[in-house]
Amino acid sequence: MSDLLLLLGGAALVNNFVLVQLLGLCPFMGTSNRIETALPMGIATVFVITISTLLTNVLNTFVLAPWDLGYLRIILFIVVIASVVQLTEQYIRFASPLLHQLLGLYLPLITSNCAVLAIALTVADLSLLSALAVGVGGGLGFSLVLVLFAGLRLRIDQNSIPRPFRGAPIALVTVGVIALAFVGFRGML
Repeated sequence: MSDLLLLLGGAALVNNFVLVQLLGLCPFMGTSNRIETALPMGIATVFVITISTLLTNVLNTFVLAPWDLGYLRIILFIVVIASVVQLTEQYIRFASPLLHQLLGLYLPLITSNCAVLAIALTVADLSLLSALAVGVGGGLGFSLVLVLFAGLRLRIDQNSIPRPFRGAPIALVTVGVIALAFVGFRGML
């Protein structure tokens, strides 16, 4: 049990896919303008990563590995991820049209979020529980950084920033500072 918690915490904090591996920056930068969009996007991403991780792990364990079809891994994983994203988008459109409108283009872009595919490929050969722990941890880490960054962007927008640093430059510098802060978690896990 403690191994699973270490995997979860490591994926969320120490090996955060956004801050350490710089994956998933498009939806990260696009939906972090406001906390009202960052939190639902984080929740949707956690759901997609968790379900995709489970389905791709089962697919790899019971179909691809026994039949020696590893060369189909990326194609089939993308199909699984796209299907999960499509189902998630349809549910959000039905349950909350306003939220669907707020997330806009970034919700279907979860399909092309390289962090989702990276997590699925990383945990494909792990046990199902270990894969689940890394998937949930990776999704929670993405959500945590997304919401933290949205809050910081609100603070940044309220301050006077020199003209050359406005927009993307100050955002990327801020991401770098957050990444340095997350390095402090390496000694804990």
